[in-house]
Amino acid sequence: MSNLDKWFLLSWKKVAIIIIAWIASVVLHNLVYAIFSDFFNTTIGGDEPFFFLIAIFVIPTYLVVSIIYTIINKLKTP
Repeated sequence: MSNLDKWFLLSWKKVAIIIIAWIASVVLHNLVYAIFSDFFNTTIGGDEPFFFLIAIFVIPTYLVVSIIYTIINKLKTP
């Protein structure tokens, strides 16, 4: 098993971890913003950006890349 297989080859366990990580990012985004909303409104004038970017860009990109890698890997090996 190559290093890429370790990171990108999907299993049901990794799919569950991705879903849980996405839900956790959404909850953390809302929680951090609720607790520190005064700070974010006065300093950057908006939402909490870190967990939002993880939930919107990082996790879905990883999921799409992993799905493509898994499909290519399954088609390549007989």
